Amino acid sequence: MESMAALASAAFSLSRPFSLSSHLPHPLRCLRSLSHSLSLPPNFKSHPKLPTHFKKNPKFIVRNSSSITAKPSSELRKKRGDVEQDEKLRALRELFSRPGIGIDAYIIPSQDAHQSEFIAECYMRRAYISGFTGSAGTAVVTKQNAALWTDGRYFLQAEKQLSSSWILMRAGNSGVPTTSEWLSDVLAPGCRIGIDPFLFSFDAVEELKESISRKNHELVYLYDFNLVDEIWKESRPKPPNNLIRVHDLKYAGVDVSSKLANLRSGLADSGSSAIVISMLDEIAWLLNLRGNDVPHSPVMYAYLIVEIDAAKLFIDNSKVSPEVTNYLKNAGIDLRPYESILSEIESLAEQGAHLWLDTSSVNAAIAKTYASACDKYYGGLGGRSKAKSSGQAGGPSAFYKPSPISLAKAVKNKAELDGMLNSHLRDAAALAEFWVWLEEEIHKNVVLTEVQVSDKLLEFRSKQAGFVDTSFDTISAAGANGAVIHYKPEPDSCSIVDAEKLFLLDSGAQYIDGTTDITRTVHFGEPSPRQKECFTRVLQGHIALDQAVFPENTPGFVLDAFARSSLWRIGLDYRHGTGHGVGAALNVHEGPQSISFRFGNMTPLLKGMVVSNEPGYYEDHAFGIRIENLLYVKEVDTPNRFGGIRYIGFEKLTFVPIQAKLVDLDLLSVAEVDWLNDYHSQVWKKVSPLLDGSARQWLWNNTQPLVKL
Repeated sequence: MESMAALASAAFSLSRPFSLSSHLPHPLRCLRSLSHSLSLPPNFKSHPKLPTHFKKNPKFIVRNSSSITAKPSSELRKKRGDVEQDEKLRALRELFSRPGIGIDAYIIPSQDAHQSEFIAECYMRRAYISGFTGSAGTAVVTKQNAALWTDGRYFLQAEKQLSSSWILMRAGNSGVPTTSEWLSDVLAPGCRIGIDPFLFSFDAVEELKESISRKNHELVYLYDFNLVDEIWKESRPKPPNNLIRVHDLKYAGVDVSSKLANLRSGLADSGSSAIVISMLDEIAWLLNLRGNDVPHSPVMYAYLIVEIDAAKLFIDNSKVSPEVTNYLKNAGIDLRPYESILSEIESLAEQGAHLWLDTSSVNAAIAKTYASACDKYYGGLGGRSKAKSSGQAGGPSAFYKPSPISLAKAVKNKAELDGMLNSHLRDAAALAEFWVWLEEEIHKNVVLTEVQVSDKLLEFRSKQAGFVDTSFDTISAAGANGAVIHYKPEPDSCSIVDAEKLFLLDSGAQYIDGTTDITRTVHFGEPSPRQKECFTRVLQGHIALDQAVFPENTPGFVLDAFARSSLWRIGLDYRHGTGHGVGAALNVHEGPQSISFRFGNMTPLLKGMVVSNEPGYYEDHAFGIRIENLLYVKEVDTPNRFGGIRYIGFEKLTFVPIQAKLVDLDLLSVAEVDWLNDYHSQVWKKVSPLLDGSARQWLWNNTQPLVKL
């Protein structure tokens, strides 16, 4: 599944960049530093549960633009009738003039307070106000207009879901303004733009504030309540309060005490005395805990503060069982109420803490609370107030650096890689059973909807040992729906899966020992020559990336062209990145690494990282094609080591057949045919021992070698 690393660069960016904000708040003595990589390993355990129904973090990218002459995309598409006043928008706008608010516009992002991609239903504010349910997007409401920005994966979905009250902004397309550019265009100078500071990273707020200041707009921080929540009222879902669990050491590979010791060593080396951790997967990884608060991601809503001699976990106490309480106590971790995070931040400033903040992920409410507390501290010193910026000891300061946990989590240890491989093999067995069932049903002319097919796949997966949940909403897409890159079928509007159309299935699972993500595109009848050519060129890109060998410390964007070159030869391309990081029994999308045409992410691919390999091609209103495997980075034994450096490449984790009938052998080289045959040989060898009966026969039939004449 293509991740938020694929967000259009003009408006969003998934992986949290390692470049630091150049707009550091004046009240703090801030030390800028490159990332201190933390040599911590990764892995964890969860208890199997029945599946629940339910693919960093968008931040504003300010790009220079002179006059914007292009019309918003909604003005270019066919009108759906007269614009009808949306009741939710009316109610929201009424709040703009409430005493203590007084704003002219309000920005509603997709995120929760932790910059999560997948969020609990109670935090899906942008979806509630706009009706657009895609995972990426930003809504902006003024007194007269409402606009929504999303990236190329969701253009078709947004067209269908947005009412005529909304303007669709296709982020990244030529002439489409960013949110701040649009606000500057539609608002008179000197307006007030409101945000919930818990929902924006500090970096995003600083960039937004600078951009809107060009028209003398003021950014208004509404700490006390979220305006969407005010109109959502009683119908808003309750916050989750599911029990958390300990992730078994045999899956984690490293115990929590060792991880905390390594982190504290990094804090001491950098001159920090404490760090605020707000990314949910980083907290889960560091503490070897797993939760069930967020659909598809085994994480829990919490904050964590780690000091040199203490650690505090801010979480709803109802989620913590006696077993977990004892586990945390033995690890030296104290429990605090989730809502008390800001008061603890103020306390750290009063104590003179040297606080490490990852400004690309820590929300603006936390960062600005610490800044204000530092102001208060130094304000009481009178003439000594400059101590905070001159490096003198004794006063609070902030260190703005990327989280050391992000990279440590991304580099999997042996236990984690073993768990990933084992879970992928069980997942492959479930998929073999599913595919033979689906083919038989289609050939018997059984009418099946995309939702029914998705539900059946869930049924097969849930029978596998250690199954916990899906890792994202299954993309079960027949025919033209496959061109909607992150399509989600709905029971009342989905299509029939039949033998006359291409069928794209992008799915994944969470197991106690690993996380899977796989896409296959198939045809149950006779594919057209056009479909075969497009599929084969996507396959060629997939093979090229799989076989890539490159110097260590190569960033992922360097490899992106490998996957596109065969499509480029005939003037085709796709509107998403080629690969995203994947957690070990954690988030299906994780940073900081990615493989994408967006060259801002300089994170090198390192031995032990897991990434997806998922080139595709999509013809709007016709069909979609994607082939996705997960890979892990390994060292390659090359005959030479130019410059004395190591060379690295990939090893496959996914072992499911690629449909041969869609391959045009005339387009493939002998070497590419050999790759496909070797892959299918590995699939048979690794997965067949887990199968019997018709599923085993299906696997045999679909792994036979191809011969290029």
